[in-house]
Amino acid sequence: MPDTYQIGPLMLDAGTGVITRAGTPVALGRRAVAVLTVLVRSAPEYVSKASIIEAAWPGLVVEEGNLAVQISSIRRVLAQVASGENWLETLSGRGYRFVGPVAPLAQGSTIVAHSEGPRSNLPRPLTSFVGRERELADLQTALARSRLLTLTGSGGVGKTRLAISVAGAVLNRFADGVRLVELASLQDPDLVVQTVVAAVGLKEQPGKPLTQTLTEGLHERHLLLLLDNAEHLLDACARLTDTILRQCPNVTVLVTSRERLGVPGELTYRVPSLTVPDPNDEVSSQRIAGYESVRLFIERAQLHHPQFTVTNENAPALANICRRLDGIPLAIELAAARVRSMSLEEIAQRLDQRFGLLTGGARTLPPRQRTLRAIIDWSVDLLSESECALFCALSTFSGGFTLEAVERVYAGDEIGPFDVLDLLTALVDKSLVLAEGRAAATRYRLLETMHHYASEQLRARGTQARWSQRHFAHFFSIAQEAETQLTGKEQQAWLDRLETEHDNVRAALARSSATGGDAERGLRMATAVSRFWLVRGYLAEGRAWLGKLLSAAPEADKAVRAKALNWGGVFAWKQGDYAAAADFYARSLAIRRELNDRGGVGAVLNNQGLLAYEQGDYRAARTLHEESLAIDRELGDRWGVAVSLIHLGSLAMMQGDYSAARAMYEESLAMFRELGDRGHMANALRSLGNLCNNEGDHVAARVLHDESLAICRELGDRSGIARALYGLGVTARQEGNRSDARKLLDESLTIYRELGDREGTGSSLNQLGHLAIAAADHVSAQELHEESLAIHCELGDRSGIAASIEGIAELASVLGEPGRAACLWGAMERLREDIGAPLAPSEREPHDRHVAAARAALTDASCFDRAWQEGRAMTADEAIAQALRHAKPPQAAGRAQT
Repeated sequence: MPDTYQIGPLMLDAGTGVITRAGTPVALGRRAVAVLTVLVRSAPEYVSKASIIEAAWPGLVVEEGNLAVQISSIRRVLAQVASGENWLETLSGRGYRFVGPVAPLAQGSTIVAHSEGPRSNLPRPLTSFVGRERELADLQTALARSRLLTLTGSGGVGKTRLAISVAGAVLNRFADGVRLVELASLQDPDLVVQTVVAAVGLKEQPGKPLTQTLTEGLHERHLLLLLDNAEHLLDACARLTDTILRQCPNVTVLVTSRERLGVPGELTYRVPSLTVPDPNDEVSSQRIAGYESVRLFIERAQLHHPQFTVTNENAPALANICRRLDGIPLAIELAAARVRSMSLEEIAQRLDQRFGLLTGGARTLPPRQRTLRAIIDWSVDLLSESECALFCALSTFSGGFTLEAVERVYAGDEIGPFDVLDLLTALVDKSLVLAEGRAAATRYRLLETMHHYASEQLRARGTQARWSQRHFAHFFSIAQEAETQLTGKEQQAWLDRLETEHDNVRAALARSSATGGDAERGLRMATAVSRFWLVRGYLAEGRAWLGKLLSAAPEADKAVRAKALNWGGVFAWKQGDYAAAADFYARSLAIRRELNDRGGVGAVLNNQGLLAYEQGDYRAARTLHEESLAIDRELGDRWGVAVSLIHLGSLAMMQGDYSAARAMYEESLAMFRELGDRGHMANALRSLGNLCNNEGDHVAARVLHDESLAICRELGDRSGIARALYGLGVTARQEGNRSDARKLLDESLTIYRELGDREGTGSSLNQLGHLAIAAADHVSAQELHEESLAIHCELGDRSGIAASIEGIAELASVLGEPGRAACLWGAMERLREDIGAPLAPSEREPHDRHVAAARAALTDASCFDRAWQEGRAMTADEAIAQALRHAKPPQAAGRAQT
């Protein structure tokens, strides 16, 4: 049985009972080491507590509590090197097992030195080594199973520092230690062998080839050879490494290079960037402190400015710096040096000029490591002209790209598709492009720093306009194809594709809207992806792009402008900006009537009908929707017919004609199923669910809303998800399931707020207000209903205003103000009559119950009736003012009720 084990970055010498890290003893007691030895020898099997005690305390009677103390000590040591993982598992009541990386070392714990000099020429680090716990553990395990390990990665990612740390950690595995061979300053490949010979302490022998001298000298040695920075001498290093591995059986080679050697048996490990704060996480000094890039920045900054600290105020700037520098250690160290004269916020603001900002590395560093530009220059100088041209052209992409996209944009002229594949593969191999597997397709991207560099070089070459035009043409064609698919059977796939390529779409639109860009084609592209923006909730962004491009292309084709104006109206309507929506629609309709575009006229009329519906003008809404439906039937446009039917169904339901509403909803749903438009199927299902809720059939409502929710989740339709959650929340509330109702409505409200959907926000607040009343949380109920009313007033949504006044009236009744409640109910009744929107049957019973309770609270029934009539005589503005007059405080209300 071996006496020595490698445990991640630790070495356990069971014979001596010592555990070390990088040659330094670890503070772990003798008995704890004995317990760990038992577990490591049996890994990964469970060992019973009795067996552990018998082996670690031979001949002694020991209680389990003593074992628990030693296990706790072991876990504390392992936690420092296991990157948060639990390497010691407990089998409740029975025992423990070790599940971390273990590599038995066949040489044993006794080191017999074959060489006379020091066992290592590794440099002593002058600064701390931050993070990389997982990489250290992975690489030590890798070295136990492979004799050739190459660390690859982009410039400045820390390959050398990591390799030296790994070599130091495994030093005791090798009887003849470690030899570092520094190749960065070497330019002549013919001198590689000579440099290695000198590093391992051998001497040239007259008349004997140097390679033979080296292999004979290393043949009996048990040695780790570290070849650092081999990328510019690849062929020479590959040939020599292959020879050493074949002729020197006890030599292991560790290489750092931006590109693999390509030698048989080579194990390649790509060194990742340091971990960076997630852009979606809440930022505070405490939350970001655990990220490796942040820890490195802080430690290096304090070397330059000992009083440097991270606060909650500057933490966002630090998180932004680490993210934008891609977690590249060299870039972060250079940025940290700037705290001598700049704040974090100032450093973050200047990162767009990072190559001028990130300079001034230590004078003792090689020139290529003193600036961020120099480190990338070093890599790019090793490229062929074709590789360099492609690398620069890739900066036209944003947010990643596929091989197909590169072939479409770059192939042509004298460059064939297979040439593109070879060139892109070479850039990946040279660590200038990242390849990331996603499902069935590989996606590529440039780190932000590399993207800045490549874009700068592309401008210097004078070819930026050419590749930008080809990039736009490619994504313009994707947008045009997507437009025809976003209402069909493949809509989910196309929504997902546009989500993936959204940054490229943005880049194309930005170029088209800039001075000298093709703004009209940009406008066509924006309208083509507008349904994607609508479904995925990019309302403000979609409206902003359309506005920018409409301004940039005043002379664009009239049909294109009409289409863009119509979409602008949709986004404004969804944001609750009804005045702007009406203006957009009016301008679009005028152009389409001028062009005699019947289908376009029908589409705008439909949207105007929705706007009228939201504002409670149901008569105008019906006229507009019926005119749109007639045009759709005339043109044989089944999709348009189905859309008009669903809107007319909503009108019928709002006005209490449930039979007509159901017929129209069901016809619309059947058409959407036939057309394969799952997004509008979800809308129809949701509308039917609302109808069932109004009728009191909550079981059917839940089934319909659940199906709608499932479809919207598949499509990533956040607005649809919010509406389905709202429908389910209303169903749960009407069934009396307050807990589920609150959870569903809270989730719905969160999404509505994120989307900026004011109408949805107001409706969710209203429903939550009713729940708060039921829970006797009167303060929250007041706030919720008043916010809901304020929103509906801003929108001019008379139906929403009536619903909010109903909620406030209910609260007034509960708070012991029956006269005020009667006045508000009277005002609500008159408002509903004016707009033709009676209470739904499902809401009628609780309404009548609250009215009866309020009437009974007044000893004089005529007082209640007078208050009701006063409310009916109020204008809408007077009713709103009455509703927003705060009720008496809950404490006072409680006393009045008693």
